[in-house]
Amino acid sequence: MKKIAVLFSGKGSNFAHIVKSLQRDEIEVVVALTNNPNAEGIAIAKEYAIPLEVIDPKSYQNREEFDAVVVKTLQAYNPDLTVLAGFMRILTPVFTDSVKSVNLHPSLLPRHKGLNAIEKSYKDEYPSGGVSVHYVSSELDGGEILLQKEVSKEGLTFAEYDKKIRSVEKEVLIEAIYKALEA
Repeated sequence: MKKIAVLFSGKGSNFAHIVKSLQRDEIEVVVALTNNPNAEGIAIAKEYAIPLEVIDPKSYQNREEFDAVVVKTLQAYNPDLTVLAGFMRILTPVFTDSVKSVNLHPSLLPRHKGLNAIEKSYKDEYPSGGVSVHYVSSELDGGEILLQKEVSKEGLTFAEYDKKIRSVEKEVLIEAIYKALEA
């Protein structure tokens, strides 16, 4: 059985989708980790009895110190893969050199790295946007792309496009987890 860790910062909607979608006889979520003590996703970990780690970055001097604690915490669970599902942190080489991980990003990378990618994608000159899952590197949204899926913007309002992106990203994330675990 393969083991994954899931990192999140907010609502945990992608985390919830992972838990509900994975075939539990093949893949187990061995830990959920958040950097936000008030994250709504904490309730999901509790609902599914998944071990939960809350590591508040405000308790540490710098990003490297925070990342070292995250790495040590993850190593205790020995995951085969760590999945960043709405984990809103820029990670340092302390993390990226030690942890095999993938990140979900709501644009067709390398377009629109960082925050507000859905809005930027909707407003750009391209007829479509999309979703990417990439390996995590020390460059923001810059690691090797594992999987992408295009989403047409044609005829969609921003609200419709946003909803479609959020739906597609859940499908792509599950597919990418299986693909990364096979690699």
